[in-house]
Amino acid sequence: MDLKQLEYMIKIAEENNITKAAEKLFITQSALNQQLLKLEKELGTQLFVRSRTNWHPTQAGEIYIENAKKMVRIKKDTYNQINDLVDIKKGKLSIGLTPERGPEMFASIYPAFYKKYPNVKIEPIELPVKQQQHEISIGNLDIGFVTLQDYQKTNDEYIQIGLEEIILAVPKGHSLAHIGGKLGDLLPEISLDRFKNDTFALMQKGSTLREIYDKLTNAEDFNPYILLETRSCHNLYNMVAEGICCSIIPIAYAKQNSNVAYFLIKQKPVWEICASYKKGTYLSNPARDFIKIAGNYWSTKLNHPKGMSCNP
Repeated sequence: MDLKQLEYMIKIAEENNITKAAEKLFITQSALNQQLLKLEKELGTQLFVRSRTNWHPTQAGEIYIENAKKMVRIKKDTYNQINDLVDIKKGKLSIGLTPERGPEMFASIYPAFYKKYPNVKIEPIELPVKQQQHEISIGNLDIGFVTLQDYQKTNDEYIQIGLEEIILAVPKGHSLAHIGGKLGDLLPEISLDRFKNDTFALMQKGSTLREIYDKLTNAEDFNPYILLETRSCHNLYNMVAEGICCSIIPIAYAKQNSNVAYFLIKQKPVWEICASYKKGTYLSNPARDFIKIAGNYWSTKLNHPKGMSCNP
């Protein structure tokens, strides 16, 4: 069986369009179509339903694509295992990074990785957590770096590389700011229901942080006015620092600032920073070392003073 042909069919299924698939594969549409027709003739059945805007697998096509992905993954695992055995430091890693701080982490750790593995090509891809989980499950990502709570995990593998507290930040003009703490203080604990009449900035719906917030509000008499929904935790912090509203933020985004007071939330929410990969696949030595370097990065990043540790 031609492994290149398997990759061609997988790409058509991913793009739902033969023209786009050909572009991604750097071959002509005619050449790709000939490969498809040849395979369909061999199998005696169509693999795709054709239309101008949406090519999608037939029932036979779904069977073929599912097993094609398994065979491509077996090939990759086999090569990785042999490369590790004979210490050949080459290959390719596709790495999922959450928007915003994922690239910050990557920029910090890539030089150390490159020094050890100059011949391993890294393909960094920015994706939200749920999209990373999907791409990992179908074998498109080798490793994903995600932040989430245990109930948000899928059936794939997760390696915890850090724990991070989620805290309440309020502007100095707030009536309760005087009983809050500064970064580095032993932070006071408070119930969210004391802020139910306040204005908040929050992460957008569908994000893992917003799911945690929603879970917290279900346990409290807490339904404040939401001024801003954003994809950026930096924006959340800045809204508080400018005195505009309150917010719930991961502790790594907190800064020493006299304009902001911080509280521990009564439920003490914590999320895990994890490296995730597809269950049942082989994790190569370069992949393990990339995760180790990332773990060292987060250990330093979350090494806050007393009262602000990342332990629950």
